[in-house]
Amino acid sequence: MNQLPDFAAITPEAIPATLDTLLAERDAAAAQATATEPSFAATWLPVERADVAIDNFWSSVWHLHAVADTSELRAAHAAGQAVLTERGIAAQQDRAMFDRLRALAIAPGFATLPDADRVAVERSIRDRTLAGVALDDADRERFKAVATELSAIQTEFASAVLDATDAWTLHLTDPARLAGLSEADLAMMAAAAEARGLEGWVVTLQQPSVVAVLTFAEDRDLRYQVYRAYGTRASDQGPDAGRFDNGDRIRRILALRREAAQLLGFPDPVARSLATKMAPDIGEVLAFLRDLAARARPQAEAERDALADFAARHLGIDELRPWDVGFVGDRLKRHAHAIDQSVVKSYFPVERVLTGWRDLLHRLFGLTLTQRDDVATYHPHVRYYDVADERGVFAGLYLDLHARAGKKGGAWMAPARPYLDDPEAPSIPVAYLVCNFAPAGAEPALLGHDDVTTLLHETGHCLHHLFTRVPRPDISGTSGFEWDAVELPSQLMEDFAWEPGVLAAMSGHVVTGDPLPADLFDRMLAARRFQSGMFVVRQIEFAMFDLLLHQGSHGDDPMAVIEAVRDEVAVIRAPEWHRFPHAFAHIFAGGYAAGYYSYLWAELLAADGFAAFAENGTIDRATGDRLREAILSQGSLRPAIDLFRAFRGRDPDPRAMLVRHGLE
Repeated sequence: MNQLPDFAAITPEAIPATLDTLLAERDAAAAQATATEPSFAATWLPVERADVAIDNFWSSVWHLHAVADTSELRAAHAAGQAVLTERGIAAQQDRAMFDRLRALAIAPGFATLPDADRVAVERSIRDRTLAGVALDDADRERFKAVATELSAIQTEFASAVLDATDAWTLHLTDPARLAGLSEADLAMMAAAAEARGLEGWVVTLQQPSVVAVLTFAEDRDLRYQVYRAYGTRASDQGPDAGRFDNGDRIRRILALRREAAQLLGFPDPVARSLATKMAPDIGEVLAFLRDLAARARPQAEAERDALADFAARHLGIDELRPWDVGFVGDRLKRHAHAIDQSVVKSYFPVERVLTGWRDLLHRLFGLTLTQRDDVATYHPHVRYYDVADERGVFAGLYLDLHARAGKKGGAWMAPARPYLDDPEAPSIPVAYLVCNFAPAGAEPALLGHDDVTTLLHETGHCLHHLFTRVPRPDISGTSGFEWDAVELPSQLMEDFAWEPGVLAAMSGHVVTGDPLPADLFDRMLAARRFQSGMFVVRQIEFAMFDLLLHQGSHGDDPMAVIEAVRDEVAVIRAPEWHRFPHAFAHIFAGGYAAGYYSYLWAELLAADGFAAFAENGTIDRATGDRLREAILSQGSLRPAIDLFRAFRGRDPDPRAMLVRHGLE
């Protein structure tokens, strides 16, 4: 049950029968659990084993759908997701099981159970209540129907974004149109053309291609074409207008989320979301965001004005437009700090980065990552590592770094296997670490410094999953961890990308092998907070849009809400035809609905957490071990703020975040 995934066996044809078998076994376990006297061994463990078997199988199906999608797999995933959602809600709404768990929670001896067992039961009672188990029969059935439809539409939303991303390409044969791009970026686009049987170059909407054009292309019209195609994906605008339009899906998702919240007695989806998070209410979150905006916006406006002035003086661009911002920003950074991103990239071949990455993990936590060639993966570019410390192998990691067709954009960590200390079904924690760096090919893939930061960010999430010592999967690792604190480990790890010793170990020039020069690092460090104010207000824009849209105080038209938020906080306005919400999968198809503010909320914790390393020489094993013991191994046994206090010895200091962005 808990062996590594057999990806070759997970075919569209095999998925329905396997899922049916696992669900039947889960039903049998639940029936057995509710037919015996309440005890942890008889009530909890059989159902947990069955749930883990389902989760293990479905995590593999979901993962393949995300990284190796085909039309057949997508259909099987959508059908299975609908079944799984319906049956999962039914299981959460099982009154007999709910009553048995409540009886267990008041039974003699419950208070003497291990902390993990007690918290798992108490959390399950809470989550079942939030799944509608305590509603009357009619409302419970309606809640189940809402959840089932919502799951299906969210899956459709993500598929539409993926389809829209893959559908658009621009074939170029005139090299002049690609002036300004690096040799590595040109090689990536030439490989995309060759894969399609074409001469010249092909620009795609995969993230490395978009970033290359918007940052380096001197051809302003090309930047506009790519910006427009990317910014109108899955919408009623742009080159594929109406073809993958997510507009109706957004409206239906919002309506269903609102209905589900109100069935549970919450006024709106935001209140329901915050019921399981650190933040107490929307008022406090909005106050936090608006205070941060007040601090960041003057700096952001000055940064925007500096861009516009530089564009007019040096680049012949009289009116700065959104598709100019990345390009002008790169040229201004070169001018002010003598930093050429293509030069920076030449020092970060992916293999050298991975060598330094493993070295950092060893120095911080005593980890050794050993690649296993005998473990089957789902693509030739994917690697599997045994993760060991001084006590031996305790975890595993799949590493999937490169963009390709059929793989959704962005970067993420996902659990592949939980830690399970069960004599009948033991397993070690295994994670997927997924990025979308430049496609692997004949030329060495080169990473930007932002890519290095992304790798470390996702590593933080992986460590949170892999280090857990909580044997109840529902509350181990990132599971059950307050969502507005879950970015703490990932954002903390990002700061190691700014340590000279770390970058020296992660760099080696693609030709000479020389590490990143000290003078170039010093210039990068001086430019670290370049446009930091603009970055912060953009994140505030996303977070406020998410909250106000789900609260409903500004209506349910996503474009009206985003424009209202921009009136308040934005310093650069997108064009009227831009459709950012239509591809905002984080909130419409991911786990950040009514919770995108979590990135900024958790950054407050992360910045102060990293300060503990800085106070002890930065690359400090003792501090790494304290982080592992106090936070990363604890799952959600206790509230995140209590875990932070155990690590830091005090409440978080908000000034650390302001300093991180140069706002104080």
